[in-house]
Amino acid sequence: MINAVFYHAGCPVCVDAERTVLDYLDASKVKTEIVHLGEAKHRIEEAERAGVASVPALVIDGRAYHINFGAGLQDVKQA
Repeated sequence: MINAVFYHAGCPVCVDAERTVLDYLDASKVKTEIVHLGEAKHRIEEAERAGVASVPALVIDGRAYHINFGAGLQDVKQA
């Protein structure tokens, strides 16, 4: 099973990306955790360590993949 974490901040771009990504991932192969960084600010450092620079982003087995651009992590920190 592949582990993935989808980081977002709740903006319209992030919500749309979350719906799209989850529609395409095969739940039998990928275990996905959704993390709303606006509500879980204590996880921002974790996202940064994983290579996330902006949200929405999907981290799959430790590799960050940025999807579109909703907000930079610095913006999320200040919100």
